[in-house]
Amino acid sequence: MSFNPLDIKPVKSDKWFEDWKKLYPKAYDKMESDPYTKVRIILMNGTEFEQNWFYHNFARHCTNNDLRRDIALIRRSEQQQQKKISYLKPKDETALEHAIGYEQLAIDLTAIMARREKDAYVKKSLDFALLEDFDHLYRFSDLLEMEEGILAEKLVGGYTEIMPGRPTIAEHRYPYDDVRRGIDNKTADPLTKLQTAIITAAEQQTMNYYMNIGTFYPGSDLGRRLFLEIGMIEEQHVTQYESLMDASATWLECALLHEYAECYLYHSLMEDETDEYVRSIWEAHLTQEISHLHEVARLIAKYEKKDARALLNGGEFPEPLAFNKNAEANKTYIRQILGKTVNNTAMLEEIVPLDEVPCNSEFYKYNSAVNKSPAYVASHNVIDKYILEAGEDYRFEEQAHPVKALRNRLVDNTEVGRRSDRCD
Repeated sequence: MSFNPLDIKPVKSDKWFEDWKKLYPKAYDKMESDPYTKVRIILMNGTEFEQNWFYHNFARHCTNNDLRRDIALIRRSEQQQQKKISYLKPKDETALEHAIGYEQLAIDLTAIMARREKDAYVKKSLDFALLEDFDHLYRFSDLLEMEEGILAEKLVGGYTEIMPGRPTIAEHRYPYDDVRRGIDNKTADPLTKLQTAIITAAEQQTMNYYMNIGTFYPGSDLGRRLFLEIGMIEEQHVTQYESLMDASATWLECALLHEYAECYLYHSLMEDETDEYVRSIWEAHLTQEISHLHEVARLIAKYEKKDARALLNGGEFPEPLAFNKNAEANKTYIRQILGKTVNNTAMLEEIVPLDEVPCNSEFYKYNSAVNKSPAYVASHNVIDKYILEAGEDYRFEEQAHPVKALRNRLVDNTEVGRRSDRCD
């Protein structure tokens, strides 16, 4: 059934705000809640976080106090939404358990988006980062079992396989090589515009989480170091995804897309959600976000003389984003991408096979500078230590790994995607 938020009558702004009782929700049960409910919560927490910081940056680059006040009004409601979603996380869920949810979101969200993306360049960018987040799940999962005795396969509910992707040690690239070409909002498919905005917010939240939580990780220095290392890769992912967005868009055009993306996500997740309590939150937030969207449409008409419907290609939503029905297809897709592109890296705006990268490139120089020896690289140390203690690494594979070089469970491969025989 089609849905257009611009056709819905908005509620007045005095209905946006809630009291403290409503803002402190009932947290989910970390052992009983469906993994995809947790994934949706992380996604919307990140989406709201992104919107709040966008509006703060907007205000810092705006000289009109009337417009600043309008932005502050919307932002206060967005802040309430973010706080409510954030507090759905239970206090007994550890940082490492939560990190598993972050990586499952990154994997399954990226796979869904890549499978339906129409822009070949954007799809290639999604596929590229997908294999890196896939490897992060594997590294965090081994650390989780080793330090907390918890099998990550239970946390992901069997929806997502756990095995090596492009090894994290191979992911450290020179900063120039993470910048992509931006889309043009005037010609890009509406779904592409939505997906670049959504994935940027999701990866930004992951980067923020690892930046902040890593120093508080109580388990071990090895765990702190793993959060540090993977946090650096998430910064690279944010660089990639934000560069895909149309940087020529005005602040108000960006605000309009942000609000539209929030409406789209709440509408999608409301239909996909299996937890009735959480679903009621998505439904309430959708009502609020529709009002925010209408308010920004009013502002862009007032200050830029632009029509929101024209900017949003009429406003009708594309096919909703759904996790549950895509789980099995995602597994198949990830295996295919692993088999075809695990040895890819980046060279300026292009994603290329490692064998096409010159031996004197900045990739090799930078990777060697930060990874002087695998013996000091946390992502490698975690697997190495696990194998030493358990005899083989921890995985959740439904069949043999699609990459022959990554099938050996007795040793951690540090060469795939990082070393070429041509340059040795």
